[in-house]
Parts: sequence; structure tokens; C-alpha cells
Amino acid sequence: MNLPQNKVFCDTSFFFASLYPADSNFEKAGELLTYCSDNAVTFYTTWDVVSETVTLLRYRADYNAAVEFLNKVKPNLLIVNYNESVRTAAEEVFKKLSKDKRISYCDAVSYIVIIHLLDNIPSLSFDKDFRSLGLTVYP
Repeated sequence: MNLPQNKVFCDTSFFFASLYPADSNFEKAGELLTYCSDNAVTFYTTWDVVSETVTLLRYRADYNAAVEFLNKVKPNLLIVNYNESVRTAAEEVFKKLSKDKRISYCDAVSYIVIIHLLDNIPSLSFDKDFRSLGLTVYP
């Protein structure tokens, strides 16, 4: 895995797979976590992804998984704050691409953050959405 500057952006699908043993990507997420831990990789994300992850864990897993994410994972994340210009750009990306690609507004925000604020660092995601946006995605 090539992670320049040992930085990676984490998407909801990665976090969910990491904490939900029934997820088909649970083992792969564990392998990625081990690699990142062994190589001192810094995890970046946004409040949008945190919110989406907590909600998904609560609805598809259970309350305990959602709280575990908040208590154990979130404190170790670098959460990227952004201003109105990122939201505006994300709206434009969503309007332009969501008609033909299945991307969420959260994906559009993540795209803008990764490209413009994080110098296009790679992502950890199990969704096809990030790849369809042309981002570098692992696995």
C-alpha cells in the first residue's frame, strides 16, 4: 500500500466494516487497521463521515457499536474542519455527478475535502463511490 506521508482519509464503509463482524469486509478492514497501526498512519475524516458512521452503526449493528466508535475510534481521528466554500463546491459536485453516479452528498463533501484540503491523499473505503470519483482507494 502506498500511503504518502502516512496519511489516509477514512470513509464510513471502512469504519463500519471495522466494527461490524458480520460485514463482508470485516477481515480486510482488520488487516488494514493492523497495517496502519504498524506504520503510524494518520486517519483523516470529516464530521459528515462521523455522523454517517454513528447512524449506520446504530441502525445496522447496534447501540454498543455506535458508542464504541464514538468512544474508541473518534478520539484518534483528525477531523477536517471546512468552511462554506467546501459545502458550496460539494453541492456542485453532487448536482453534476450524482445524476449518473450513485454518490451521496457526504461523498461529495469527502471528495472536495480530499482533493482541495488534503492534497488528494488515498482513502480507505469499501464503497465503489470513491473510485467512481477518481480518488485513490484502498483496498
